Amino acid sequence: MPTVEVNIPDQIEMQIAQLVEQGEFVSREEAIEQLLSSGIRAYKTSGPSEDEDGAGLESEGGMMGHDDEYVF
Repeated sequence: MPTVEVNIPDQIEMQIAQLVEQGEFVSREEAIEQLLSSGIRAYKTSGPSEDEDGAGLESEGGMMGHDDEYVF
């Protein structure tokens, strides 16, 4: 499995840690993997269609329109 470095806001990091502490996930790595997978599935379901020119994960300044920095 590839290793990926991601910069996320402190608030999201705290939410992930809380989910792990609550037992929702076994580890931080599992939480991040599952949450990213869920987000991608949701994006594919409700995001722009493949027919739109230039639409995708990189449009509108960051992932899904957010201005936070994401490094993959």
